[in-house]
Amino acid sequence: MEPRERQRRAGDLLLWAVLAAPVGYGRLSPPWHADELPPLAAALALLGTAVWIGRRWPLVAVLAVVAGSLVDGNVVFAIPVFGYLAGRRSDRAAPAAAVFAAIAVTGSVLNLGLLGTEPSTWFLLSSVLLFAGVFPWLLGRLRRQHRALADAGLRHAQAERRAEVERVRLRERARIAQDMHDSLGHDLSLIALRAGALELAPDLSPAHRVAAGELRASVAAATERLHDVIGVLREERTLRPPGETVADVVDGARDAGMTVDLRTDDADLPPLPAHAVHRVVREALTNAARYAPGAPVTVDVARAADAVTVAVVNAPPPAGPLPGPPSHGSGLLALRERVRLTGGTLDAGPRDGGWAVTARVPLVGADAGLPATGLLDGARVPPGRADAGAPVTGPADGAGDDVADADPFAGAGVPGRGEPGDAARRLREARRRARRSLLVAIGAPAGLALVLALVYYPLATAGAVLDRAGYERLRLGEPRDALGLPGRQADPPATGAVPGCEFYTDGNFPFAQATWRLCFADGRLISKEQIAS
Repeated sequence: MEPRERQRRAGDLLLWAVLAAPVGYGRLSPPWHADELPPLAAALALLGTAVWIGRRWPLVAVLAVVAGSLVDGNVVFAIPVFGYLAGRRSDRAAPAAAVFAAIAVTGSVLNLGLLGTEPSTWFLLSSVLLFAGVFPWLLGRLRRQHRALADAGLRHAQAERRAEVERVRLRERARIAQDMHDSLGHDLSLIALRAGALELAPDLSPAHRVAAGELRASVAAATERLHDVIGVLREERTLRPPGETVADVVDGARDAGMTVDLRTDDADLPPLPAHAVHRVVREALTNAARYAPGAPVTVDVARAADAVTVAVVNAPPPAGPLPGPPSHGSGLLALRERVRLTGGTLDAGPRDGGWAVTARVPLVGADAGLPATGLLDGARVPPGRADAGAPVTGPADGAGDDVADADPFAGAGVPGRGEPGDAARRLREARRRARRSLLVAIGAPAGLALVLALVYYPLATAGAVLDRAGYERLRLGEPRDALGLPGRQADPPATGAVPGCEFYTDGNFPFAQATWRLCFADGRLISKEQIAS
């Protein structure tokens, strides 16, 4: 037997022992009689059967103990226990509602119609069913919904965690692809430029000229394949070589044969604007080398009090652009997005037959000492973050550990935002069921109690109401038959009946308790009094 099964059986045995205690105590307490053994054995067997079937058929167990309480009153202590367990173990609420309704209707018909039970006794039994059966079932149902809500929340959190880890992994892969695209694309463009210059050299032999042309065409084709393979994975942040400045990028372009005029005031920039300016210059020079070979290029970086402006302008190519693949425009789209993330703007378009790329990057709030790379890939990291500047690595390096700070819904398909996943739907459904169960657990007992009162009140007051005006008209010494009293008396108060006295109610709601006591001797009224409530 598995440990789980042993624990379950031990729990059932303990439950049976607890429920059997009041039954055994009531039957075996002095004075004890031998004829108590058969009903005791029957009650204990009934409780054992209810415990045994309670896991599979919890509502049948409730019916069993309700029926058993008619034979042995101490079985009533088992009703709230099995009512609660039925709420915990039942998937649906409709069968339980039908069972409790059937018990209420059957009990009412038996007590009021066949057995002639007093309305007060019927009301007491109905209250027992309500507060010992229905209310515990509602509590069990609420507990079940809370458990489902907790499980759904756990699954939702696990799904978010997995989605966050996957998002970080994909983001890092896209970042590597972006770095390869930018670095290799830049270098391949410069190689193509050198090959083109070699192809146009006047002292080159025809065979070497053909080879140089083939080299340039191969480099152009390789650049296009690189764009097709990983260009679609562009991310907001690229990794620039440590310490590389705009001047270094311009020097690299000059070494490749480009004519570049750099105009800058050499002012130090905060990391985020500096990175944006570096990217604008690098991308613009790469495009100029690719689409306007031989054209002079002007790079102008000017810093003002609140922003830095960078302009990269190239003249039209002297011999026209070299043949090659057409521009996809994705480089400028990524560049515009990068500048936008800094709060700036970027414009690119024809100018005087050439091409101009102009960007304005704000400096306000940029001196927070933020690194060029960070967790949010170009988005500003709030000051004071403990992980500011921590590079994002793969999942093995703790990816996703900072889910509480990073937006866990930033990626597509993350449950909770955008496209809701199964975990999010289950969580919302569990919350809705829990709220509904809570409202039912609070409102149903009160509503059922009100219904019982509305049913009990006319039964208790029918033909037994003596209003105050009628009470005031009664005169001592008058014959009883001449008083015009109601046809039915009310139940005596808790102090009990008094010989020779009758009790009537004034119709107080909802219990119609006895209000007047009239005492008679020799068929005449000898005293009348109002019963203190």
